[in-house]
Amino acid sequence: MLSKQQIAQRIAKELQDKWYVNLGIGIPTLVANYIPEGIEVEFQSENGLLGMGPFPVEGTEDADLINAGKQTVTVLDGGSIFDSATSFSMIRGKHVQLTVLGAMEVAQNGDIANWKIPGKMVKGMGGAMDLVASADNIIVAMMHTNKRGESKILKQCSLPLTGVGCVTKIVTNLAVLEVKDNAFHLLERAPGVSVEDIQNATEGTLIVDGEIPEMNI
Repeated sequence: MLSKQQIAQRIAKELQDKWYVNLGIGIPTLVANYIPEGIEVEFQSENGLLGMGPFPVEGTEDADLINAGKQTVTVLDGGSIFDSATSFSMIRGKHVQLTVLGAMEVAQNGDIANWKIPGKMVKGMGGAMDLVASADNIIVAMMHTNKRGESKILKQCSLPLTGVGCVTKIVTNLAVLEVKDNAFHLLERAPGVSVEDIQNATEGTLIVDGEIPEMNI
């Protein structure tokens, strides 16, 4: 199975030159550490930062430079800092080509639940609802199952929704899945993980078409 870092590495392969990319809280923030050689990507954070770089080396952190998850980050040459109203104008104006989010559940029709578990205290959904409502290309980074071994790749979400029918692709510790035609289509499997393992861990409809290759991390 993949580590969180390897999930981020695999998602980084989806990046394209000159794209503007928003990274959500959790595993998605790690994607900034694995930009493929030969391309330039601008990472955007909804708290008002464009040109976000990798996490700082220990001892070089600047407490005034944080991402939306309040983690200290770096800013690349040419980066800019601005108010959140401008940031959300970028998001709502569809100027971000890719959004990478974490999730607690994803349904086979593309619904995503990633902001609230009933009965547990949360500070709010942050920019998640704006991101899923405005983006055309949403990749989810998540674990395939919860700590009890129950699938998080579902026929229907049980938690409060963040967005409806918006997820295009999922990268988990077990597989790469494309969401289309009301089903999960298996594209790749993690090294050492069988198709049967993925089927057993997936509650939603899983389409397996032909020989499924291992991920190249």
